[in-house]
Amino acid sequence: MNARAVPAQLMTFMAFDFGTRHTGVAFGSRLLGTARPLATVHATGDARFVQIAQRLAEWQPEAIVVGVPFHPDGAEHENTKRARKFARQLEGRFRLPVFDVDERYSTTEALSAGARDADAASACIILEQFLRSL
Repeated sequence: MNARAVPAQLMTFMAFDFGTRHTGVAFGSRLLGTARPLATVHATGDARFVQIAQRLAEWQPEAIVVGVPFHPDGAEHENTKRARKFARQLEGRFRLPVFDVDERYSTTEALSAGARDADAASACIILEQFLRSL
């Protein structure tokens, strides 16, 4: 998780597992400490942000969590930069606090659990990891 402290009054979160073509989405609450997967966004560019805006309007989270990938040894790679850029874009467009979470192995974990929508399940894993850290 990034170094910014999470204010206690933030109770609901929407998480994103960023991908270049698909972005997994999940919603969860601090009170319950759980998350539920939502429909994956199958769009890029502005169309991606239109779909994200619809989900944010529907679920009205108080903050956003973005999974940031790293190599197994912790080194950054091209998708690390893309996910961080995506997080900055979310913060700028939607004016909500954005927190990042190391999402190494979340997709692998989702697939091994038999997820039908691995992107959404990965977003759920990312959010539950974040919620456990609070």
